[in-house]
Amino acid sequence: MKRIITAASAALIAGVFALPQGQAQAATTSTIVSDVSFRKAPDTDAARIRYLQEDEKVTVVSKVNDYWYKVTDKNGVTGYVSSSSKYISAPRTTSTGTAAASNTGKIVSGVSFRKAADTDAARIRYLQEGETVTILDKVNSYWYKVKDKNGVTGYVSTSSKYISASYKETASAAPAGTTSGGTSSSTTSTQKVEKVIAAGMKYLGTPYEYGSDRSTVATFDCSDFVRQAFKDALGVTLPSNSRTQADYVREHSSRIVTDIDNLKRGDLVFFMSYRGSSLSAYSGMDKSAQRITHVGIYLGDGKMLNTWGTGGVKVDTITGRHWEGRFIFGGSAL
Repeated sequence: MKRIITAASAALIAGVFALPQGQAQAATTSTIVSDVSFRKAPDTDAARIRYLQEDEKVTVVSKVNDYWYKVTDKNGVTGYVSSSSKYISAPRTTSTGTAAASNTGKIVSGVSFRKAADTDAARIRYLQEGETVTILDKVNSYWYKVKDKNGVTGYVSTSSKYISASYKETASAAPAGTTSGGTSSSTTSTQKVEKVIAAGMKYLGTPYEYGSDRSTVATFDCSDFVRQAFKDALGVTLPSNSRTQADYVREHSSRIVTDIDNLKRGDLVFFMSYRGSSLSAYSGMDKSAQRITHVGIYLGDGKMLNTWGTGGVKVDTITGRHWEGRFIFGGSAL
């Protein structure tokens, strides 16, 4: 039986309409990708009408905001559903209601071709080096929706390590991060950071368990906790362990920080193994050669939100403690 989304999980990941929030559009038929709550209002606390089922068709009436669509189901009932592409497949449109322009991309290195814009989504196959695909949409900063040479539609990383592409939408489309008037949208990087931190704070005190089950929020290890905070807040699914999360940040962040004083609120912070409580135990070491064993979310003022040991999810002070000696680097995952 499919795992139903929690109240914190209704977040935007991709496939949203490039319309100003609250503006109606020409009704569009969309498909439910995974079972999702159909609610009476655009709020995770609103009464649930029922669960919309996988493969069910709905009519998208409008985009309410970054997190919700107003839709009509097969029975003619109107309600609200998460706009996350984990739950609904909706065609991207421009501010005039026309489809975004298609573009061609060339695969630079073998890469997973997945059924959804999620590293946990089922792999259709590997796209091979030199293969050409048609880019149908840029879902977000991390994923393209593409069609391969066989006419199969799926999702692929936007990283230049894997695909060479110059994606452009039609001129009337509102670029990501702007409104139709060209001004900054309400979902700024700062707001995203605060959403991630707020989502993480809700789990304060949740018990720590090494190698915790990624399908439950009953316990967390460090990387599972960070991953869940991003999923709950933004619908972004990070890799599943601290080392691959570090690789992800190195690949996607334009700012890699090795000095704690230069960290920004919301940065992911990565640490080596514990070798003692004294800072001197870590002096003179080549940190870049050390194995990453821990990750947390930087809060500012030398503190981080993380989980380990007794007390589970907690706020820890980095500076002046063993954490400072163990710190390898930090950077943004947004």
